[in-house]
Amino acid sequence: MILLEMLSYPFLVRAFVVGVLVSLCAALLGASLVLKRFSMIGDGLSHVGFGALAIASALGVAPLAVAVPVVVVAAVLLLRVSQSGKVRGDAAVALISSGALAVGVLVISLTSGVNTNVSNYMFGSILTISSSDAVLSVILCAAVLVVFTLFYPRIFAVTFDETFARATGTKAEGYNMLLAILTAVTVVLGMRMMGALLISSLIIFPALSAMRVFRSFRSVTVCSAVLAVVCFTLGMCLSYALETPSGASVVTVNIFAFAGFALCGRLLRRR
Repeated sequence: MILLEMLSYPFLVRAFVVGVLVSLCAALLGASLVLKRFSMIGDGLSHVGFGALAIASALGVAPLAVAVPVVVVAAVLLLRVSQSGKVRGDAAVALISSGALAVGVLVISLTSGVNTNVSNYMFGSILTISSSDAVLSVILCAAVLVVFTLFYPRIFAVTFDETFARATGTKAEGYNMLLAILTAVTVVLGMRMMGALLISSLIIFPALSAMRVFRSFRSVTVCSAVLAVVCFTLGMCLSYALETPSGASVVTVNIFAFAGFALCGRLLRRR
């Protein structure tokens, strides 16, 4: 069996552990982000992460140690700018993402010897993840899962009816900020697996697929989490068998899963 053969290699075990946790985090957060119509924040923050990783590589410091705080700050600023009303949310995402991407490209062009390392974060290369990065990723993913579980009722309330949540005393701004910070951490961790160009797919596809069939928030969240893990596993097996890029393989499996769920949803509605 391909999966058992893959797990006989230590670097693939690290890739699977980190990939499953990141997929799980992205899918759980994706349900809220899609419903709040803020799903493209993942794409914008990934470009910020790319710029931060380029600078970290140029300076010779640990990439994740630099990228995580930088992207978290960018997520907070993005939320603040969007809430101020002076700049629309989609425009703010485009503004920050394009600016950060330009900085990253500029740093790469001025620094020699970082192209290979940075390209891994641009297009994804989870198989090259180091033991130290794997440990840090597991710790941060565990923290994201614990925080999301603890504050799930409040996140649910803010996601569905922010006005009502405010009326009942819920600090909506704080929980929106929490959601943005958790997304920022997940995006940075997922860039190693999917790359800056594809990380938003981990957030969007599982949630959208689950919404084709299920209607309740809890059902969508659980289904998207399970689907994300299954698609990641199948994508990694496909990548191993066909020697294709891991990130693109995972996204391809998600595309087929979305098509299947869309078909199932249409058949169920006809009954």
